[in-house]
Amino acid sequence: MIKGLLFDLDGTLVQTEALKAKSYAEAAVKLNPKLAEQAVIEAFKDVVGQSREVVSDTLMKRFGLEDVARKKMETYGVDNPWQAYAEVRMEIYNALIADPNVIDEHLCRHNIRLLKWAKEKGFALALATQSHREQADKILEMLKLTEYFAFVATREDVKNPKPDPEIYFLLAKKLEIAPEESLVIEDSATGVESALAAGMGCIAVTSEFTRKSVHQLKNFDKRWIVDVPSDVLHVVKLYITRKKY
Repeated sequence: MIKGLLFDLDGTLVQTEALKAKSYAEAAVKLNPKLAEQAVIEAFKDVVGQSREVVSDTLMKRFGLEDVARKKMETYGVDNPWQAYAEVRMEIYNALIADPNVIDEHLCRHNIRLLKWAKEKGFALALATQSHREQADKILEMLKLTEYFAFVATREDVKNPKPDPEIYFLLAKKLEIAPEESLVIEDSATGVESALAAGMGCIAVTSEFTRKSVHQLKNFDKRWIVDVPSDVLHVVKLYITRKKY
């Protein structure tokens, strides 16, 4: 029986993946004006849902930004080129998410509706995000969703990021429910793998950034992939009903 719904944040409650893609692309072009933003955005799709280090390092190497990023290390007081690239990107990203209108334009409204339905039905609720605490808190406050969650786990709360199951094990422990009593709402292949590794059910609501990689997962029942966001509540109800018997 499902007792708790565990939500991802980026790409699940708000389409920050699109904003992250834009920020990485703009940062890359800032470091090398000869690059095309769209090329970086397309490359971002290959690493969506992974840690800041993995994304930054992968894009930096793919687009040959190591040397120019290395020159920025002293400016930002960091030890590695990928960190310098990440700092340039964070300046852009923070400016984007500071605008309430931008956040409103990128809401995942059907998933938020699901969250509110789950709250009304009395499910235990928690959130697991790869974002750092400051960013996650800022987004949740802007969405006015902070009070919906009994616990919010961020990158600072675990040693191992998704697809490691650590963050979802942590949420189950905090909610005092078993992994098999938990249903995770994710958007990325990395997040799905994390949930499945924790022994939890998972519904993946895909986006243009995650659809291809989620459908390529070989150990994930395609019944629980939602490509049309308006279908998510229906699919969740089907899953919950199925788990009652």
